Amino acid sequence: MKRIVIAALAATGVGFCLSAAADEGMWTMNDLPTARMQKAYGFAPDQAWVDRVQKAAVRLAGGCSGSFVSADGLVMTNHHCANDCLSRLSDDAHNYMAHGFIGKEGEEPKCPNIELNQLVSITDVTDRVDSALADKTGSERVAAQRAVDSAIEKACVASDPETWRCDVVTLYHGGRYALYKYRRFQDVHMVFAPEQDIAFFGGDPDNFNFPRYDLDLTLLRAYVDGKPVQTPNYLPFDVNGPEAGEMTFVVGNPGSTQRETPWTALAYLRDEKVIPYQAYLSEKRGVLWQFSRESEAHTQAAQDDLFYGDNTLKVFKGWLATLTDQAFVDKKKAQDAALRQWIDADAERVKQFGHPWQTLDKAEARGAEIQTRYDMLERGQAFGGELFDYARTLVRAAAERDQPDAKRLPDYRSAHLPAVEQSVTSSGPIYPDYEQTQMTWALEKMRQALGADDPFVHQVLGDDSPAELAKSLVSGTQLADPAYRRKLWQGGEQAIENADDPMIVFARQVDPAARAVRKTYEDEVEAPTDAAETAIAKARFARDGAQSYPDATFTMRLTYGQVKGWQEKGKPVAPFTRIDGLYARATGAAPYKLPKRWVQAKDRLDGDTPVNFVTDNDIIGGNSGSPVIDKDGHAVGLIFDGNIHSLGGNFTFDDSNNRAVAVDTAFIETALRQVYARDDLADELAQGHLN
Repeated sequence: MKRIVIAALAATGVGFCLSAAADEGMWTMNDLPTARMQKAYGFAPDQAWVDRVQKAAVRLAGGCSGSFVSADGLVMTNHHCANDCLSRLSDDAHNYMAHGFIGKEGEEPKCPNIELNQLVSITDVTDRVDSALADKTGSERVAAQRAVDSAIEKACVASDPETWRCDVVTLYHGGRYALYKYRRFQDVHMVFAPEQDIAFFGGDPDNFNFPRYDLDLTLLRAYVDGKPVQTPNYLPFDVNGPEAGEMTFVVGNPGSTQRETPWTALAYLRDEKVIPYQAYLSEKRGVLWQFSRESEAHTQAAQDDLFYGDNTLKVFKGWLATLTDQAFVDKKKAQDAALRQWIDADAERVKQFGHPWQTLDKAEARGAEIQTRYDMLERGQAFGGELFDYARTLVRAAAERDQPDAKRLPDYRSAHLPAVEQSVTSSGPIYPDYEQTQMTWALEKMRQALGADDPFVHQVLGDDSPAELAKSLVSGTQLADPAYRRKLWQGGEQAIENADDPMIVFARQVDPAARAVRKTYEDEVEAPTDAAETAIAKARFARDGAQSYPDATFTMRLTYGQVKGWQEKGKPVAPFTRIDGLYARATGAAPYKLPKRWVQAKDRLDGDTPVNFVTDNDIIGGNSGSPVIDKDGHAVGLIFDGNIHSLGGNFTFDDSNNRAVAVDTAFIETALRQVYARDDLADELAQGHLN
């Protein structure tokens, strides 16, 4: 659940969900199934409840969710969602990711690169986008999409992109389009984070499993004009947590699902993307693991990437279990056949919707021919490390900002530039040995994947070995200095053209080839796929009506369910774990080693206090950090994971065993008061509930 896993790989879905069963559904805030909620639980939120919860929830631009939990801008999210901030705040004397940022009242350092987005409004723009894209294919469709999105977003942010962020969002895979307007918070401060050993207690063996005993928590604070922002819309904190069977809501930003993607596209996702990328990550993990064992400094440098890699590999294992299940495959094929037959049964339908599966087949065949090259050059698998990422962003930003907004790559449109600038100019430690190791391995993979005789490989390596080139790039660059990066950003294209920094020169040299394969992929793979997606989505609307929720798009969704265990191999799994179980599970050795504070606090703690719990709320990657909310609109938990059965949730939902895993608010309150002596934070969290 750490990040939205390979969002680019997931962008192959087509169609939309049919009527959802049981408590399934990731519902948009402007189209909630209140009648279903009322029928199932005797309760449905009113508009005032929805408006307050929408404004209390936030999105972390890096791929997580969170929520305001006090009137003074306090934000609750996961520890693993703040790993990058903790790493960037660390130095030779402090490893805040491993040892936590316990802090004290008034001690709140700024996170260099966290942006929070608060959803303000959702506006339907389907007619405008449909009109712009009508009858367009290939490069014309790509250009038209960029132009209409740019025009809508620019008008939305007006002259204040520092305050507002606006995104045109594709829903139902082209069946609908919506404009999401956000309040942007870039001055975000670290308030509290526990040690990694309790935040991720149980490590990889317990990841995506239950019982769990994790305090996967970070508290941040949003500032405006140098002071904590006043947030009247927040979630009062219920320190008692939920009860078994209680109705629960989760509001967050699930990243990407493909529940109504045709089987042909899912097969392509499996064979051309997931399986190759799984192999790539497995090999990379081995390189990073070996590097991390060489010294304590190396461990600190690689810890975040190793955590992400382990998490992603387990996700892929779950994906492949679903994508190779014959019953699932047969079901998907039958659904596809039924819709195709419905279209083909009427000449007018054929005229209206065409033969989108034929378009998909052709696009996927072309994609298979260039996927590896696209992954290497454009997705950056050929170039490793943070320094190259900075260089590419600076080179592209300079070039794109000289273009009309409507012609820019989407990430560099004016409505999105504040987030790009913050990311590329943020401070944080750079580890040269780690950068060189990553670049060396990536260049070796490029030569292996494309072949030693490939002209691009010759252009990149020349007479150098990957290790020699990586050493010269890393040792010669000044990009570790955020002041130098800011100077290049502010200097624009002229500064980039004149720069003799070797990493900038390298990024300039490889960018034309990367852009070329990107354009081919967009024109010949993505554009026809998008056109087919739209046709299939509109055919489903015509046949079934808009009965259900759109697939996840890393936009705000609300799910409903209840605190509920499940049966595992014929045995019941209780919905709660408790502090006694935490100490019984501890062994003193990683990954079941408790921090010193927790060992010392044992006798002060009530062993019956709930630690983690599970619900049947429908979540997916991107929901990390989402609050669990009760009927009163109070926070009763914090989503941080799903169980092993949730890994197939990208493609299907089974409410019999798919469970969301959350930290109980009772455990958070106990930890702050009894373990970390942060009564000030516990009081701030509890105050709203008391009022």
